[in-house]
Amino acid sequence: MKDLLKQLDLTAVNAGTWYGSDHCEDQSTGLIDSINPTTGELIASVRNTSPAEYERVLTMAQESFAAWSKVPAPVRGNAVRLIGNALREHRTTLGALVTLENGKIKSEGIGEVQEMIDIADFAVGQSRMLYGNTMHSERPQHRMYEQWQPLGLVGTITAFNFPVAVWAWNACIAAICGNVNIWKPSPKTALCGVAVQKIVNAALADENLPPVFFLINDDSNELAQTFVDDPRINLLSFTGSCAVGRQVGARVAGRMGRVLLELGGNNAIIVDEFANLDLAIPAIVFGSVGTAGQRCTTTRRVLIHKSRFDEVRTALVKAYGQIRIGDPLDGKTLMGPLIDESSVTRVEAACDAVRAHGGEILCGGERLDRPGNFITPAIAVAKNDWNIVQSETFGPILYLIPCNTLDDAIAMQNGVVQGLSSAIFTDNLQNAERFLSSGGSDCGIANVNIGTSGAEIGGAFGGEKETGGGREAGSDAWKAYMRRQTTTINWGKNLPLAQGVNFDL
Repeated sequence: MKDLLKQLDLTAVNAGTWYGSDHCEDQSTGLIDSINPTTGELIASVRNTSPAEYERVLTMAQESFAAWSKVPAPVRGNAVRLIGNALREHRTTLGALVTLENGKIKSEGIGEVQEMIDIADFAVGQSRMLYGNTMHSERPQHRMYEQWQPLGLVGTITAFNFPVAVWAWNACIAAICGNVNIWKPSPKTALCGVAVQKIVNAALADENLPPVFFLINDDSNELAQTFVDDPRINLLSFTGSCAVGRQVGARVAGRMGRVLLELGGNNAIIVDEFANLDLAIPAIVFGSVGTAGQRCTTTRRVLIHKSRFDEVRTALVKAYGQIRIGDPLDGKTLMGPLIDESSVTRVEAACDAVRAHGGEILCGGERLDRPGNFITPAIAVAKNDWNIVQSETFGPILYLIPCNTLDDAIAMQNGVVQGLSSAIFTDNLQNAERFLSSGGSDCGIANVNIGTSGAEIGGAFGGEKETGGGREAGSDAWKAYMRRQTTTINWGKNLPLAQGVNFDL
C-alpha cells in the first residue's frame, strides 16, 4: 500500500483543495479518513476544504474561465489529449487505488481508468466537432445560424461507486467546450480525487494554460449545499441517489441554474422463452454482482418467462456458488467488499423484508466472518410490486420474478420510478423489436442480448423518470455543457422585418 501511495505522489495527509496544480492546506480543517473497505484499515487522509478556501477556488475558477474560454477548441482538445496520455501511464496504479479505496475488483478498477482514457480520446475528437446549424432566413440578404458558447463553471459531484470515471465523463467534455471544472468527490473515495488531480495537472504543467481543474473536499453537507446553491456554478452535474438528486435538482432550479442528474436505477433483465441462457446467465451474474451490486446500472430484477423460470433459477444459484469473494486486489476475486458497514446492513435488511413479504431467499445475504464489509450476494424469489423490490438497495441482492408474457414483463420492467438501464435476452426478432419499440422499454438504455451494466463511451449515458434525465459520455451530450446562441447577420442595405411586419417611421 505504501508503494502504491508513493507512486501516485500521495502522503499520509493530503491537501484536499486544489487550484489547478497549486493547493492550499488549512491546518484548522478536519480530515477525511480514507478507509480500506477490505480490511477496515486507514489508507491515508485528505483535508477538508474550508469556507475561505472554497471562496478562493470559486474566484480563481471564474478568472481562469475568462482565459480558458478564449483558447481555441482544438487547443483545448490537445490539453485533454495530454491528460489521456498521462492516464495511460498511470492506468494500473490509479486502477489499484480505485480498488483499494472503493473495493471493486482489480479488473474493474483498471477498467474504470480505461473509461477515463476512452472519454479523453472521445473529447479530443469532439473538440473539432462543436457544430452549429446554418438556417435559411426568410429575409433577403440575411444569414442565420446557431453557435455554441461555453457555459462557465461546471461543478461535478461524484459518488463513491465510480470515483474517477464519472468525473472524467464530465470534466473532459466540459473542458473542450471551454468550461472550467470544480470537482467535489465522495468523502468515501476522496483519495482517488486527489490522485487524479495530481495526474491531470502534472500533465498540463508545461503547457502555459490557465488552471482548468479545481478540487474541493467536504465530509459534511454544509459545504456541499453551498456548492449546490452557488449561482456562480453554471452547470451542476450530480451523481447519487434519487432522493438526494431530487433535492439537488430543486435547489439548482430555484436559482435558475442548469443541472445534470445521474441518479438511481432499478434495472431489469427480461429472459423470454427464446433466450440463450449461455449468454443470459453470465450477463445476469456480472450485472448483479459487479462492484458488489453498487452500480447504478446493476441488475436488480430478472423478469423470467414462466416456462424458463426453474431453469434460470437453478443456473443462477449454481453460478452464485462459484463467485469467489475476497481481497479485490487478488486477480482471482470476483466480488470484493461493500463500501461500508451501513451498506452491509441494508442488504441484510432487504433480505429480511423479502422474508417478511413471504418471499424466499435462495442463497446469500450472509455476512462473512472476516474483517471488512463482506456479504454473500443474495438471490430472492419476489414480486415486482413489493416495496423492497420497488426501491434500490444498492447492494448485491437480485430479485427473480416470473412472468406470463412479454407484455407482462415489459409492464413490470417499466413499473418502477427509475428508468436507467434495461435488457432483454431473446433469439426472437419480433420480441427484441417489441422491447425496443415505442411502448417497450422506457429506460435511457435498452439492450438486446447483453446485460444492463457496462456501458461504453460513445453512447450517451443516462436515464429517464427519477433517474434524472441527464446524459453524459457520448453522442451529443457535449451540448449540455454549452449554451446555444442564434445569430442573424444582415449584410444588405435595408432592414426588412420577420413575418412581413411593416414598421416605417
